[in-house]
Amino acid sequence: MLYIVPSPIGNLADFTFRAVEILKSVDLILAEDTRTSLVLLNHYAIHKPLSAYHQHNEHKVTSRLVEQLLEGKTMALLTDAGTPGISDPAFLLVRECIAQNVKVECLPGATAFVPALVNSGLPMHNFCFEGFLPLKKGRQTFLKKMAEEERTMVFYESPMRLLKTLRDFIDFFGEERQCCVSRELSKKFEENKRGSLKEVFEYFSAKPVKGEIVIVVAGKKL
Repeated sequence: MLYIVPSPIGNLADFTFRAVEILKSVDLILAEDTRTSLVLLNHYAIHKPLSAYHQHNEHKVTSRLVEQLLEGKTMALLTDAGTPGISDPAFLLVRECIAQNVKVECLPGATAFVPALVNSGLPMHNFCFEGFLPLKKGRQTFLKKMAEEERTMVFYESPMRLLKTLRDFIDFFGEERQCCVSRELSKKFEENKRGSLKEVFEYFSAKPVKGEIVIVVAGKKL
């Protein structure tokens, strides 16, 4: 059996009792970054064998892992933060497990875009999650498409590319489009900056930007 286990996005206290119990019971823990996961595991006194599973090796090791699952091993998949599969590795392994009739169970838990969406104050009854924008190829085509999106849009971004992305949003969506940039969610210095794209761009232009970033942007008005 394979368990998909969400990990805290910042505050270690956000881990669930059930997640701890499952990680203590499995034969092997698959981790996107074993060093990052060890911090969490040591905090909860979880001592189990670890194996790396990330975007650079998932194509090579997925078949072998499924073979071990078919032989009776129980595994849990952790990523560095949030729910595996949401802009993180998991899809290939889950798909292959399903194809081979290996039971898969995903625990409920932390995902950064949910608190960011709720915190934004923008309509959340209907939204689309787009993850990370294309870096180069297809970026303009993607932004032209998103400019016509009527639902609230949610994106992930790195602090290094935040200003470029906000600038692109201004160019394609208009500077008055409302947005919210959330960073350091669940941590001591959590920040949710709301306003027009122009206001938010100017705010972050005047200060260093750190932490994981979620951008929520209002959809096009009818």
